[in-house]
Amino acid sequence: MTGLSKSVKARIETLGFSAYGIVDIAGINEEHGDGLLGYIKRQHHGTMAWMPETAQRRSHPQNLWAQAKSALVLGMNYGPDSDPLISLLQKDKATISVYARNKDYHGLIKGRLKELAGLLARDTGQDVKVFVDTAPLMEKPLAAAAGLGWQGKHTNLVSRDYGSWLFLGVILSAAKFAPTPVQTGDCGTCRACLDICPTDAFPNPYQIDARKCISYLTIEFKGKVELGLREKLGNRIYGCDDCLAVCPWNKFARTASEIKLQARPDLDAPDLAKLATLDDKQFRTLFAGSPIKRIGRDQFIRNVLYAIGNSSDASLMSSALPHTGDNNPIISDAAKWAVGRLQ
Repeated sequence: MTGLSKSVKARIETLGFSAYGIVDIAGINEEHGDGLLGYIKRQHHGTMAWMPETAQRRSHPQNLWAQAKSALVLGMNYGPDSDPLISLLQKDKATISVYARNKDYHGLIKGRLKELAGLLARDTGQDVKVFVDTAPLMEKPLAAAAGLGWQGKHTNLVSRDYGSWLFLGVILSAAKFAPTPVQTGDCGTCRACLDICPTDAFPNPYQIDARKCISYLTIEFKGKVELGLREKLGNRIYGCDDCLAVCPWNKFARTASEIKLQARPDLDAPDLAKLATLDDKQFRTLFAGSPIKRIGRDQFIRNVLYAIGNSSDASLMSSALPHTGDNNPIISDAAKWAVGRLQ
């Protein structure tokens, strides 16, 4: 068992990672996946069929890669420079989740993880594998086990130093590294994240029902959002930061130093009227390199139309009307709902 070399530690810092820790894979018990299995059993995953399909592999790192002995978990701060909830009050504007206001973090972090993985392989002579969110690996429990923080009542990682604003990446290694201490901390009696949720997506502390979560509804869910939930979306057109932003631990957070993670001015409360006019080419151009691009233009326009319907701004009716005859029934339905609301 060994520690990280000085060159690896130095490179972690220069690559812009804010925190890191190591997990001994042998110390992860079978309870690691219990929360996931309960989540799926309760059907809280909604239409995300890939979750039950990959549950077995996801329940333990060695089910994904049997040779794994250690996990190096890294966090990169993406803290906003202002209150991300301010734009919720600007009804003619759109609110985009903080993480999606610039470049897609997956590609940004993965490239840097690969460089670090190469250094680990050089130092140990052992194989490594790199993961950033898209593989069946439970990053948040691993991050908690590595000492980066703990999972709060909103189920996301909470850090003493960065609040709720850490992107996570994992390098699994066939080498055995000395584990780092678990970070102690808890949410106490605080319910801020639970109480602020517009859709009551938390049936209990430390549990989330994705079927009610605005991030799920605007990003993962492809159909017509239930009528009772549409008005609760407000002007959120991609993701939701309410439960993250309200966490008291954010008083210790700091603004992201990585410029590619800082908000683009044109994605910080953009005009709903302008977004509603985007055709497919314009959508792809505007969101090139952004995670928003992956949901596609039609779903994006659906979200924009819901926001227009929630705006109480009659001048935006002219932005919704052209979509009422759209060939996509999901768009036309959203447009007719928006027009009906504004009338």
